[in-house]
Amino acid sequence: MKNIGNEQPGGFIAKPGKVKIFEYKSGKEEEVDKVIQSEEEYKKQLPADVCVIVRKGGTEAPFTGKLLNNHSKGVYKCVVCGTDLFLSETKFESGTGWPSFFKPVSELNIIEKTDTSGGMIRTEILCARCGSHLGHVFDDGPKPTGLRYCLNSAALKFEGVK
Repeated sequence: MKNIGNEQPGGFIAKPGKVKIFEYKSGKEEEVDKVIQSEEEYKKQLPADVCVIVRKGGTEAPFTGKLLNNHSKGVYKCVVCGTDLFLSETKFESGTGWPSFFKPVSELNIIEKTDTSGGMIRTEILCARCGSHLGHVFDDGPKPTGLRYCLNSAALKFEGVK
């Protein structure tokens, strides 16, 4: 499991530095600066409900996310820093009420972290570049991976294929 920083109550704080990510369009790994912002900067950039999700590990209500029923071809990116996270061809209908994918663009682009909140043990998914909370991964997904990356629409932005 990758870890880019120190866990803090109510959020995840990344340490300054560089991180390797995979850029889908170029098909190459790139070393980029981590995106580190203050709470005030997040509040200026994002609506309050999105800040609660990406900064505090919140969850949007099921069946309400803007990308749940998106069937366009393209790339799902981090709403904060724009890192490529998931491709439309890995999205599937899980019936859970959240956009679900069976594999990320690259393991480099996400961080997995044990989450014991809510009396459960789960694996939280964070953006490797900015540390934003994206959702969780479960082992009840379809082949070929058997994984279900269950994400908050609010943590994502979609870039369609042109």
